[in-house]
Order: sequence, then C-alpha cells, then structure tokens
Amino acid sequence: MMEAGKPGDERFFRRAGPHSLSVLAALLGIEGRLPEVLISGVAPLQSAGPQDVSFLDNRRYAGLLAETKAGAVILHPDFADKVPTGCVALAVAEPYVGWAKVSALFYPYPAPVAGVHLSAVIDPSAVIDPSAEIGPGAVIGAGVEIGAETSIGALAYIAPGVVIGKQCRIHAQVTLSHAILGNRVVIYPGARIGQDGFGFAISKTGFTPVPQLGRVLIGDGAEIGANTTIDRGSAQDTVIGPGVHIDNLVQIGHNVNIGPFSVVVAQAGISGSTQIGQGVMIAAQAGLTGHLNIGDKARIGAQSGVMQDVPPGEEVLGAPAQNSKSFFREVITLRKLAQGGRKGQNQGPGKE
Repeated sequence: MMEAGKPGDERFFRRAGPHSLSVLAALLGIEGRLPEVLISGVAPLQSAGPQDVSFLDNRRYAGLLAETKAGAVILHPDFADKVPTGCVALAVAEPYVGWAKVSALFYPYPAPVAGVHLSAVIDPSAVIDPSAEIGPGAVIGAGVEIGAETSIGALAYIAPGVVIGKQCRIHAQVTLSHAILGNRVVIYPGARIGQDGFGFAISKTGFTPVPQLGRVLIGDGAEIGANTTIDRGSAQDTVIGPGVHIDNLVQIGHNVNIGPFSVVVAQAGISGSTQIGQGVMIAAQAGLTGHLNIGDKARIGAQSGVMQDVPPGEEVLGAPAQNSKSFFREVITLRKLAQGGRKGQNQGPGKE
C-alpha cells in the first residue's frame, strides 16, 4: 500500500511559487510587517514543514496546532497566540476561505492550451476564439460559439447552436445541447445538459411525448458536477443562476429555476417547474416534487422528501419534509415512547 503524502502530487498538479509571506498576507487582506520567509506549498497541520502554509478552521483539530512544523498557519484570530515558536499566524475571520485562496495561488487551474486537436471534429460554421482549447475527439456542431480561454475536454460533444462564454472549463465526455453558458462556467466529466425533459401526456391509449422546446441557461461562475443531468425546458427555460454549485449525480428536471449562489448536493433530485430562490442549500439525496417554490436561503436536509413550498429562511427535514424543530420534537417523542414501552415490558408480570 502506498504511503500518503503531501497534497499536490506533481504528476497531477502544476505548482506555482514559491511565494513570500507578504504576498500571502496581501492576498488574505492582512496588514503589517511579516518575516521575509518564502513558502513553497500547502499542507495539513500534521504533515506541513517549515516551507509550507497550513490552516486551522475546525476547533476539533486545535490540538494539532501546538505540534505543527508549518512555516505559517491560516487561522482565526482566537488561535493566533497558540501557534508554536517559528510559525507565523495568518489570522483571518474566515480561515477556510483564506485557505482556498492560498491553495489556488500555489496550484492554479491549468490555463488552456490554445488550439484544436487533430482528432477533433468541428463544423465549419462554428465560431471558436483562437485562445480556446479543443481536446482530442471533441465534436463541435454547427453554429456553436466558444469564448476566449475556454477549454473543451476530450470526447465532449457540443451540439449545434450551443453558446459557451469565456474562461469556461468543459471536462471530458460532457454533452451539451440546447444550452447557453455564461463566463467561467465549469462542467465536470460526464455531465449531460440540455436533453429532453421527462414530459409526456397520458391518455387511455398510452403516452404521447410533449416536445421540449426550451433551453438550459447557465449563469456566470456556476459549477456542474460529474454525471449530473440537467433537462432543457419544455415551454420555458431551465435556469441555473450565477454562482450556483451543483454536486455530482444530481438530477434537475425541465423548467427548474435555481437562484444565484444556491447549492445542490449529491444524488438530490428536483422535479420539473420547481422555483428555487437565492442562497438555498439542498443536501444529499433530497427529493423535491414539481411546481414548488423554495424561498431564499431555505435549507433542505439530507434525504428530505419535499412536497410543499418552503418559506424563505426555513430549514426542513424528513419525509414528508417539515420544519426542523417539529421534526426533532417528533423524534424525541417517539424515542420517549419507545423507551417507555421497553420499561413497561421489563416491569410486566413475574418481574421483580
């Protein structure tokens, strides 16, 4: 079995740097003089060395701070006086956000290599910015538009008419049809976007397919996880708002509208025509029926079955989903009943 190492294996990740502590501090918005120390990479507290920067965000791991050999640690001001001698505290209000910024500084996403691979198939009517990268075996249909510094991965299929903005990353084996993407959109491997929605009319003689005449609109900075499926709209558009993050293996039905900066976690399913507000969080394996309204900043717990509207800011759990306070009251009540039943059995006839 191979031994675990530091993050950023050079076989898979391109490293930038080293960077001085002053550069890191400027990135984090920290003012004041710092030692002129060069930092070469990032690492967890327990494996970091003097040339690494680490972070502490969860109090559960505070015990590792005293033993770390890191040259610097990104942490909350409450822990700044607890770093060991020789380690520099980079104190910020949101350490995990700081860690994300610094990690990206040392390990930036690879820039696209401008050009078209010889094995790609491109319709002559497609408009591709010269700075874009088209990978091996990719198929680009008629009338497609691809913006500057966008990369299209191996074996991706971009159907006729699709528009992709600037600095997007479309990974391997993605299929895109009937879609318009903004800038800086990321779509991970195997995602299927723009296919027919699950729409049909039911009669005594069977099912009659309803033409799906809408599109999928994806806003700036959205990310779509691996093997996620997003159906195009029927008579309206399916809309994924700016900054929305969708995890792997999620199903989004036709006409769904997801507001800006919402999050949908793995294996969740959202049925057609549901409207989701801004900053909503939908946890893993949650299921939402169609034609619902989910208010801004609502939170839907894992494995919840949502069958009615959720007001703004409310947290729901369970199946059928209900307000989290009501849910936990029921859980406590059932637990007490179960415990009372066991006590009654133990005190039955013949028990002393």
